[in-house]
Amino acid sequence: MTQRSRDRGRRGARAESSAARRPVRARRGTTGKTTLRRGLSAKRASGAAKVLGMSNTRRAAVVAIVVCALAFTIAVPLRTYLTQKSEVTVQEQKRAELRQEVANLEARQNQLRDPAQIEAEARKRLRYVMPGETPYMVQLPEDKAQPPAPQQGQQPAPQGAWYERLWHSITG
Repeated sequence: MTQRSRDRGRRGARAESSAARRPVRARRGTTGKTTLRRGLSAKRASGAAKVLGMSNTRRAAVVAIVVCALAFTIAVPLRTYLTQKSEVTVQEQKRAELRQEVANLEARQNQLRDPAQIEAEARKRLRYVMPGETPYMVQLPEDKAQPPAPQQGQQPAPQGAWYERLWHSITG
């Protein structure tokens, strides 16, 4: 055995004997008082406030700003969604109207496939006659639209261009 190892052995023995003679001292931080202090300080300041060093007012302001930012972030897509939803409703109504119109036009097309219906339409609307027929036009007195008689004290409406009628309405 070397000298050094012997010295180490003696020191170790001395350390063991001196530790046995001395009273055991509690390590720092393990006493009840320090643990209690740490617990109270941890309760007083939350983790974020402890790290950031902010007061309650500042924390409330930061939370308000975050909430406002989230509200504005959500507001634009929500507005777009509601606008598109109303446009979809309008387009669906137009689509339903167009489908109804298509159905009406198809029914009319089926009616006009009949040659008798075409002939009746030509006679009624276009006043066509078949070759060899003699057309007669009967006009009854109640068929003519009579202009209303001017009331007493009124001048008859002037005939002419719109600017002449305007001038007469201003001067007369």
